[in-house]
Amino acid sequence: MKDIIRVKSLLSTDVETLLNQQIKKEALSSSIYLSMASWCGRNGYDFSSDYFFKQAEEERVHQLKFYKYVLDMGGMAISPEVTNIKLEYNSFREVFEEALDQEISVTQSIKNIAARCHKEQDYVTLEFLNWFFKEQREEEYKARRALELFDVIGEEGTGRWQIDKNVGQIVYTEG
Repeated sequence: MKDIIRVKSLLSTDVETLLNQQIKKEALSSSIYLSMASWCGRNGYDFSSDYFFKQAEEERVHQLKFYKYVLDMGGMAISPEVTNIKLEYNSFREVFEEALDQEISVTQSIKNIAARCHKEQDYVTLEFLNWFFKEQREEEYKARRALELFDVIGEEGTGRWQIDKNVGQIVYTEG
């Protein structure tokens, strides 16, 4: 039986490289969120732990979407190695500050891919990225609202408990 060989990728080398870098960034995000879920769980923030488990799963889904897209386009998707994940945080608030920074970083990375696609007139990949832009708008919104709970509620007394309780109730609705 003959092997099926893909003749030509529909992706340029540069776009394929950027997409593989994004695959790694999504895998890294998923691992970071798992670490945040673990830290929250160990420190009694059960609702926040659940929130970060869900975030980790979403990032894993994003990683697989990029991975499958590269394959579907005839490219070579690379399974990334993820190392040096932070395990400890100085405070409950720091976890959420880093979560927001992580989402902003992911959005910027996707914007960089889109800029390259514009330059190359790769409209197929640009169309694929549109779903991620909408998703990132939602992810950044939720991360900002979660962090704002620290200022609105405050951390004194039962404040951290209230913040933890409210994190999972943040919902994004398109305006």
